[in-house]
Amino acid sequence: MADVAGLQCTECKRRNYVTTVNKKKQQKKLEKKKFCRWCGTHTLHKETK
Repeated sequence: MADVAGLQCTECKRRNYVTTVNKKKQQKKLEKKKFCRWCGTHTLHKETK
């Protein structure tokens, strides 16, 4: 079953995106390089609850 997870910017610590993650298939925390509108650049975003 897919769970809802937020993506938090590693630079400014703001939660900018919400996505679904399948916990059965993916054991590690999701990491994506996405645009942060608060920083104004593409930064690494990590999965949070």
